[in-house]
Amino acid sequence: MRGTRRVLVAADKFKGSLTAVQVAERVTAGLRRVAPDVEVEALPVADGGDGTVDAAVAAGFERREVRVAGPLGDAVTASFALRDGTAVIEMAEASGLQRLPAGVFAPLTASTYGSGELLRAALDAGARTIVFGVGGSATTDGGAGMLSALGARFLDADGQPIPPGGGGLAELARADLSGLDPRLAGVELVLASDVDNPLTGPKGAPAVYGPQKGASAEDVAALDAALAHFAKVLEGAGEVGSRAAEYAASPGAGAAGGIGFGAMLLGARFRAGIEVMLDVLGFAPALERASLVITGEGSLDEQTLHGKAPAGVAAAARAAGKDVVAVCGRLALAPEVLSGAGIRRAYALTEVEPDVARCIADAGPILERVAERIGADCLG
Repeated sequence: MRGTRRVLVAADKFKGSLTAVQVAERVTAGLRRVAPDVEVEALPVADGGDGTVDAAVAAGFERREVRVAGPLGDAVTASFALRDGTAVIEMAEASGLQRLPAGVFAPLTASTYGSGELLRAALDAGARTIVFGVGGSATTDGGAGMLSALGARFLDADGQPIPPGGGGLAELARADLSGLDPRLAGVELVLASDVDNPLTGPKGAPAVYGPQKGASAEDVAALDAALAHFAKVLEGAGEVGSRAAEYAASPGAGAAGGIGFGAMLLGARFRAGIEVMLDVLGFAPALERASLVITGEGSLDEQTLHGKAPAGVAAAARAAGKDVVAVCGRLALAPEVLSGAGIRRAYALTEVEPDVARCIADAGPILERVAERIGADCLG
């Protein structure tokens, strides 16, 4: 690896410590202390979850801000990214756990209405392709709130709108999808996610992700039944709903509390989030220019191997015959597992500073020291 002089830094955030942009800045600073003349290209990446809009903006997209409903109905300012007719939307900007007050959960009542408002704002801005990154949601409403914001009506037995959130779906008697925004028919909608769960069942959205959103065992059972009921009622809602059962069982339907299911009803095509984002961010030409790729995220562990950003970056780089090393806060993968994923070696902050709390608090300076080690090993 010695003699490498052009480096591509394509890392995700260190959650809770550094954004993907900050990771790239710190790695670059450390490399240049060892090899001042090294050429470094930064391409912060994300897999569709939180940080996706920031990654798009760092790649040259324009940030747009809009006031939308948060998961509890209060107004929040959310961002999406736009460039040349392509919008990148991060549903967590409107409907994420980050939008809840500290220590507050609302598993039965949190709504994705604001995510639908973000989609509508992208349509208003002229988007012809929408990358809809989902993850980190506070919601388990199957995308019902999102669909409502786009013109759908969900009514109880008295013809009144059902309450917001997944719990309210139990009262659903009739779904009217005829009022959905007609502009959706002319847009390519891509559902970008790193999970492939179905809507309901043992591997469905409530069972797997409900507890992370404050759902008790009783809440999980209620939400699972409500989402199954939602899908059943939708089957009778004209052509749009006719494939509801098929969509409910499809990989990705359970993403972000079932918003994947709602997106599929809008015609969304499911793709692994990191693959979509690498395409959108222009990773292929940047990779072609590089001799060494540095990827990473806060924790390299088993989850990394299942659709997370470093695995996607490493797979693409390996296919192009490029060397890959990784940076991380914590390393929980054996060398042979890393090698199988296309990563030659991983450098963890804990190798420099064993105190995990200090690694989190002082992640930036420690990452620079880690990058110096990479520079000494790979650029000397």
